[in-house]
Amino acid sequence: MNCCPSEKQCVLGFDEFGFAVFRRHCDRWKQQHRSHEYSYPSVSTFKIELWQEMFRNWNETDGSCTNKIHSFLESGVPTALRGQLWKCLLGSERVKESSIHTYQDYVQELRSQLSTLGVNEYGVQMAVSTLDGAHKVRAGMAGGTRNLAPAREPEVKIETLRQIVLDVERSFPTHCSLMGRSAEAKEGQAKLFRILSAYAEYNPQIGYCQGMSYIAAMLLMNMQEQDAFWALVVLLEKPKYLAGFYEHSLDTIQRHAKIFQQLLKHRMPCLWQHMENLKVAPLLFITTWFLTLFTSLPCWDTVLAIWDLIILYGINTIFSTGLCILQLLEPRLLAMSDVSHLLPTLLRIPVEVSRYSILVPALWMTKVHKWELDCMQSVVLEEEEEEMMSSGRQETLKNTLTKMLKIARCYLQDLGQLPKDLATSPSQDRSPSARGHTKYHGSKGEARRVNSRRGRTERTNL
Repeated sequence: MNCCPSEKQCVLGFDEFGFAVFRRHCDRWKQQHRSHEYSYPSVSTFKIELWQEMFRNWNETDGSCTNKIHSFLESGVPTALRGQLWKCLLGSERVKESSIHTYQDYVQELRSQLSTLGVNEYGVQMAVSTLDGAHKVRAGMAGGTRNLAPAREPEVKIETLRQIVLDVERSFPTHCSLMGRSAEAKEGQAKLFRILSAYAEYNPQIGYCQGMSYIAAMLLMNMQEQDAFWALVVLLEKPKYLAGFYEHSLDTIQRHAKIFQQLLKHRMPCLWQHMENLKVAPLLFITTWFLTLFTSLPCWDTVLAIWDLIILYGINTIFSTGLCILQLLEPRLLAMSDVSHLLPTLLRIPVEVSRYSILVPALWMTKVHKWELDCMQSVVLEEEEEEMMSSGRQETLKNTLTKMLKIARCYLQDLGQLPKDLATSPSQDRSPSARGHTKYHGSKGEARRVNSRRGRTERTNL
């Protein structure tokens, strides 16, 4: 069957989470990796009332709230209350209240910057794509704009804006709030652009890094725009969650990949050895899993349940989820003898494995404790130190051998036994001055005594 002539004709409608349902055999149907068959539990009216009562009496300093949520999560989270749950668990309201500037301050600053280009957040794509990346959009160029921080001049690089625009267009392109050019999609894309650009202004040391758009978009699907911004701040900067994940050096995510590799080695040695034999390093798939917090899984009800646990327990759940997925995939991965089959399976988790009724109960049974991660991190740090020391020892040995060779040349030259072609190294000038020797006009015996003293001096230095 031929593909539908337009995307609009391909879309049959949207599922309960807002994702487009395509006609079979359309290009978009073939390309998407999303299931619309959900198996999450329905929440009774009585349970919803208990949730609401808990939020009315919420106290961040009271550990009983967290313990109560733990028992509530297994029976499912009411979709309409999920944003409120995340906001309470993250404590983003406290961060918002303690901030010097409001979210509206950052948005106003962004709009002032965009006005210098003659555009706004709804039409920035065309303007940004035509500008040179070396230029900067500077704050304060428009009249009446106040600086956010007197100590510095706020600015967002054009290259940063361009990358945000590109990623906004690529983030969940089949979700109703971001898909196409409808009024809803334009507003959704503008919100996502504002949040990501505001964060780049809020924390210029990090700015923007690929992967953030999925985190921000997920928050926007469940929260109001301002709440989503402050929730993003907490997720990206609190050590309990994703602090350091989006550094441009990628040092943190690489270390987490090594920690996960050690965890895999101890928990699932057969699969670890199999992947070692096929040269499949965890970094190849862990980066996608961790930086997008498993939003690439095809079953959205499962993704939401994973996020509930991540926001409740933090980074431990990220490792638990990765381990759980590999445990469910282990039989089929061990049967694969070619990396060309194994790696795509890890990057596009099969629907039958990611279903709520399969993955989520298994995740509740898969625990990775903080002490366990601390042990794995100690192993990784020791290995890194050994590598550095080994590299340092090799460099020291090389320097020692180089000095010994110089002294040997000096002695052989004194004895007249050094061949002419070895008198200097190939990279050195053959002239006496370049070799560091001063021409001596005394007798041969005096010259030999001078060279002998030079040799003793070099041995002492060595």
